[in-house]
Amino acid sequence: MERQLESTMIMGVKTSGGEDYPSVLTPEALEFLALLHRRFNKRRLDLLEARRERQRRTDAGERPKFRCSTEQIRTSEWTVAAPPPDLLDRRCEITGPVDRKMIINALNSGAKVFMADFEDSASPTWAAMMGGQANLMDAVRRTISFTKPDGTTYRLNESPATLMVRPRGWHLNERNIVIDGAPTSASLVDFGLYFFHNAKELIERGSGPYFYLPKLESHCEARLWNDVFVTAQEALGIPVGTIRATVLIETIFAAFEMNEILFELREHSAGLNAGRWDYIFSIIKKFRNQRTMVLPDRKQITMTVPFMQAYVELLIDTCHRRGAHAMGGMAAFIPSRHDAEVNERAFGKVRRDKQREASAGHDGTWVAHPDLVPLATAVFDAVLGDRPHQIEVRRPVTVTARDLLDTDIPSGTITESGVRTNVDVGIRYIASWLCGNGAAAIYNLMEDAATAEISRSQIWQWIHHRCRTEDGTLIDAAMVGRIIDEEIDRLRSELSAEGFAAGRYDEARKVFERVALTTHFPEFLTLPAYDLLD
Repeated sequence: MERQLESTMIMGVKTSGGEDYPSVLTPEALEFLALLHRRFNKRRLDLLEARRERQRRTDAGERPKFRCSTEQIRTSEWTVAAPPPDLLDRRCEITGPVDRKMIINALNSGAKVFMADFEDSASPTWAAMMGGQANLMDAVRRTISFTKPDGTTYRLNESPATLMVRPRGWHLNERNIVIDGAPTSASLVDFGLYFFHNAKELIERGSGPYFYLPKLESHCEARLWNDVFVTAQEALGIPVGTIRATVLIETIFAAFEMNEILFELREHSAGLNAGRWDYIFSIIKKFRNQRTMVLPDRKQITMTVPFMQAYVELLIDTCHRRGAHAMGGMAAFIPSRHDAEVNERAFGKVRRDKQREASAGHDGTWVAHPDLVPLATAVFDAVLGDRPHQIEVRRPVTVTARDLLDTDIPSGTITESGVRTNVDVGIRYIASWLCGNGAAAIYNLMEDAATAEISRSQIWQWIHHRCRTEDGTLIDAAMVGRIIDEEIDRLRSELSAEGFAAGRYDEARKVFERVALTTHFPEFLTLPAYDLLD
């Protein structure tokens, strides 16, 4: 799609996203972004090349292992900084994109923390990214409001949740902000603008600039974030250590470096989170060329299969040993307003999932919808009581490299239904993303980029290894192409011609085919899809 946008140039920084957002893109804020870009972008690019080199070694048969060079960090005794008061109790956190109504509802939900997400549950249009920054500026200052067409107005209550922000990952660029002729890191843009505009205001209000860090693959990437934090705090005259960040352990390589990641961020650390969906995607992606690591249908990869259980046990043990929060994963169910039976079944599954997390030793958990906050909170209340967390609980475990890499699921199967679900959900999600909605309610589940990545990467993996369904049907491009045709026809029958065109399903189909059916495996589906965003 051709883009014709206005451009502005300030101090070597060029913005070309259309609307100016003058309250966000002030000269001083752009100067701050330029400082971060000029100091850290080359290191970021070098680390991305290190990722590619590691993938080449993995493709050649190398398996991850615990680093010998960092053994002393793993075996010695040290702890991270104590949590600030408003991050002491995190028993229930709600997550979602940075649109105005969502921010208000999430902050008012009764959850202890709201993670405002510029990453997997957001479609990175210019309006969403810059508008989200403006929304958060208002939220921090408690001036945010939203009025529906019918006149209903939403405002913050007296005790909103603590705010955390998830910037986009190191692999993503923000093409609309160019510094010295190079596109900026989306991570530095999201972090930098939020920090610059809000850090001092948050501190004055008794809180602080708190973050979630996604997609890390090594402690070297955590070290880069720590250096960014130090530079940012010094530039604004804020005490080093004020920033706190929770790292999502959502790649297999990061699972081998949890201690090292906490160590690099120790004065800024706020623990680790079990990012389950991206973690599954990472297993598929990193070992895509290894036939012995093919996974079955997505719904069969539960948190109780051995390799997922080992990952969680290691995360909890690592965090508690280091005095850090160990946060549980996402409950993605979206309650139905019309089907009480669906809700009853789903709430039962969510309750059991959260009970498993709380009894395993997690200090809190994630939900995607306000209606799940009371349920998740009650489950953790039953375990924690009046305690803010259970960091003091130690259940030492022995998790080996083999445990983390043993992806065999004896009862696992690949079914035509699983293939069809991946195609259906993948195309529907990409269409939603192209239309500007990165958190799509599909079949009463909140699908985001991570779950869509599982869908398309499984299709690629199954075709690449000539897998067969449980009834013996070969999964190849022709078989998947037939299902794509059928699912597109079904969408056409469900929608009007105008609705189908407006939903951008034909474009979504092309993106899905590009990331699922090609010989080369694209690292992230959002990279080719980004060029189609308005």
